[in-house]
Amino acid sequence: MSSDEHTETGTGWPQPAGPGRPAGPAGEPDPRPDAPDPDELSPLAPERSAPPVEPPAREPAVREPDDGETVDLSRAAGAGGVTPAVSGGAVTRPVSGGGGTPRRRVSSAGVMIAALLALLGFTLVVQLKTTSTDPTVAATRQEDLVRILYDLNSREVRLRQDIATLEESQRQLRSGQQGRQAALEEATRRADELGILAGTLPATGPGLSVRFEAGEKPISASRVLDAVQELRGAGAEAMQISGGDRATVRIIASTFFLDGEGGSLVVDGRRLTGPFTITVIGDPATMRTALNIPGGVVASVTGDGGKLIVEDREAAEVSALHAPIKLEHARPVS
Repeated sequence: MSSDEHTETGTGWPQPAGPGRPAGPAGEPDPRPDAPDPDELSPLAPERSAPPVEPPAREPAVREPDDGETVDLSRAAGAGGVTPAVSGGAVTRPVSGGGGTPRRRVSSAGVMIAALLALLGFTLVVQLKTTSTDPTVAATRQEDLVRILYDLNSREVRLRQDIATLEESQRQLRSGQQGRQAALEEATRRADELGILAGTLPATGPGLSVRFEAGEKPISASRVLDAVQELRGAGAEAMQISGGDRATVRIIASTFFLDGEGGSLVVDGRRLTGPFTITVIGDPATMRTALNIPGGVVASVTGDGGKLIVEDREAAEVSALHAPIKLEHARPVS
């Protein structure tokens, strides 16, 4: 049997020579549409069946080769099913992507959230550190803190009172007729006060009656003036002086006293005879204390041999009037 008639099948039996595949590159299929399957040309080809499913075998650990050690590539290929690639005497093992846990890709949103959280934490730490190390609060004593709080509360009360006063004034000014009436009443009250102080209006109210009785020496003008000054200092609001002949003179800021003949007294150019009586309106207790101070008016009159009689009046009446003086030089400031 010649090589032209039979081909070797590998089973020991010769295969008759048949029509060969057309010439072409090795391993390429027959391009003819009615060409038979190459596997069906052999009568001895067994029927195809699904391979049995075997449980996956655990991949044995592959030990790294030492320098100069020979690696059995066929064993490695049989064990793992993958033939490692050899390049330049070094074994390159492929990385299996199915056996390990896949890495998660970090998104840009996650990076941004992490950066914001880190910035927030840093800000909180700095704020807490600044508050805990504030030298002003740490160095302030408890008494100072209480005083500061009290001052703030007092200032708040004063401001609230000022606000209430301003609001009331604004309301009165906006109320039209009522505002004008309130302004007129205030002007009238002020004019009455000035009239009493100037002596152009009569006055009545609680006060004292101070009577001077002469002894061995007559009552001098200086003693009467001292009494008037003490009464003014004690809060006297209106005064008048009368003599034994019932002549009466209103005492104001410009009133003057002079010694007259025969123990008489000249008040604002008018002559008065004794005894002299001063009627004054004010706080009785305060004015009595002022007259009785050591070395005061009572002591001076008593030292001259005279007598000073002080009596309370529930309704003292000052009825004498002072004629207004026409001003020639003084003018009000506008």
